[in-house]
Amino acid sequence: MMDMVAMSVLDSTMVSICREMGITLQKTSYSTIFNEALDFTCGLADIKGNLIAVADFCPAMIGGIPLLVQSCLKEIDVEDLQEGDIILHNDPYRGGLHTPEHTFFKPIFFEGKLQGWAIAIGHIAEVGGMAPGGFAGEATEIFQEGVRIPPVKIKKAGVDNNDIWRMILANVRTPRTNYGDLRALIAAVDLGERQMIEVLKKYGTVEVQQIVGDLLDYAERRMKAEIEAIPDGVYAFEDVVESDGVTPDTTYRIAVEVHVRGSQIIIDYAGSAPQARGPINATLGVSTSAAYNAVLHMTDPSIPRNSGCFRPIKVLSPPGTIMNVDFPAPSVGGNTETHPRITGAILGAMASAVPIRVMAAEGATHCNFVFGGVDAVSGEYFACYDLETVGWGGRAFADGNDAVDSINGNCRTTPVEVFETRFPWRVEKLAFDTDSGGAGEFRGGLGYSKEMVCLNALITVSQMTDRHETKPWGLNGGLDGQCGATLVKKKGTDIWETMCEAYGKVSSSRYSNVSILEGDRIKLKTPGGGGFGNPAKRSRESVERDLQNGYISLESAKANYGYLEK
Repeated sequence: MMDMVAMSVLDSTMVSICREMGITLQKTSYSTIFNEALDFTCGLADIKGNLIAVADFCPAMIGGIPLLVQSCLKEIDVEDLQEGDIILHNDPYRGGLHTPEHTFFKPIFFEGKLQGWAIAIGHIAEVGGMAPGGFAGEATEIFQEGVRIPPVKIKKAGVDNNDIWRMILANVRTPRTNYGDLRALIAAVDLGERQMIEVLKKYGTVEVQQIVGDLLDYAERRMKAEIEAIPDGVYAFEDVVESDGVTPDTTYRIAVEVHVRGSQIIIDYAGSAPQARGPINATLGVSTSAAYNAVLHMTDPSIPRNSGCFRPIKVLSPPGTIMNVDFPAPSVGGNTETHPRITGAILGAMASAVPIRVMAAEGATHCNFVFGGVDAVSGEYFACYDLETVGWGGRAFADGNDAVDSINGNCRTTPVEVFETRFPWRVEKLAFDTDSGGAGEFRGGLGYSKEMVCLNALITVSQMTDRHETKPWGLNGGLDGQCGATLVKKKGTDIWETMCEAYGKVSSSRYSNVSILEGDRIKLKTPGGGGFGNPAKRSRESVERDLQNGYISLESAKANYGYLEK
């Protein structure tokens, strides 16, 4: 019989350990993507690679941990492991999510026996490859996306493996920053190991193993009960990714069928587009994680986040498609851009079954504006991954959130003061875009504009974003949200142009290695969320409040809500 008190205490303890690991990573890292944006996740796994606890960081990584760790364990000789070993890995074709995300996992030994793993996954901002900042929007093969690292020991018995360190740092543009971030990830798994050893000392290995097993079973039972409350049936939805950055005038279909059968949910991606030439392809880890992400958003948030709650969720992802890419195609955008579109499509499919638990489309992009160059003052190379936030979709009971990171990220934007201090840009405007949220009984959340001027002689920029052409869809009569955009105004001109117009790029949302010169300006516009419900049902009070706050224009109030001035 399960001891519910012991199970709750151990679960809370392990989740707290994961949170402390994340705080350590944040406070000791060098790059803004860690210490400001929080683009990382920390967790614990059992000896088989099953996720047993995780903190509330990035959903994409949370759902990706089990496949990632279990894939790596196939290449690791467990008998060869020693106390103090730390394994590093970032290969998307070995269970990973995309090349920038580096996973560190450290074996936890107690009384001479392997008891589990401490895990930290973080998005390293500069990974080599064809474009500074890691998002080569025009990549056509994985080799252009950065250094791929199979599971290797970066530390052996507590001692640095200097050959591995030299190999990694010799292949990136910012070795000092990368060194600091990698050390922060190591500090996180070191802390996780120490804290779990204290737990094992307190309770004993037999007791901990029993409680962890019960915890996984409990999470499975809770998830099955949630699924059983959904009407059985087959629910379908389709969406499109607007471009792969390489092939002109081509969109890529995301097809989803959700089969609900009693206490099991099967998510089938058959009918999705063949894999693209450009870097929008999802790995199996990404499409699996996206399915988990969608189901977690529709079910009780108090269910423990571990491998047990994933057991009733089955994913069918045909190889050679945009949902399960074959080597050696590129995939860096699959994790950031295709993942939220998959999750959104699943929520769209389930709108008729559980309307209270889904939302209209969110902006579904992280903007992923990356850049690098040689600082004119210090003479040092800099690189940055700058992410922006979007409007979320309206719901059956509330407006969508304004300016929140996309559904698979849970990250923050870098404060303007920090951004301007660390990098040679001056931000001239950061403001919500009026009317960017789709009209509805419950309005879509707002996107915003960020305008900045280049202060360096040269900055090389690339981008991996979406929704420049395909609007975030509304639900139940709600209207679509506004698209995003990336525009450039060259020094000495008054014309804002897209990257296609200014530099002849195939796509305005995915491109590589554009040279921005001192005095040039960039405008990043993020998409809003779709509206939910008939706009005519929105209360006059809500419309007037939106007008007062500048969220909607008077023209929109009249046209979309039938608003009449007194």
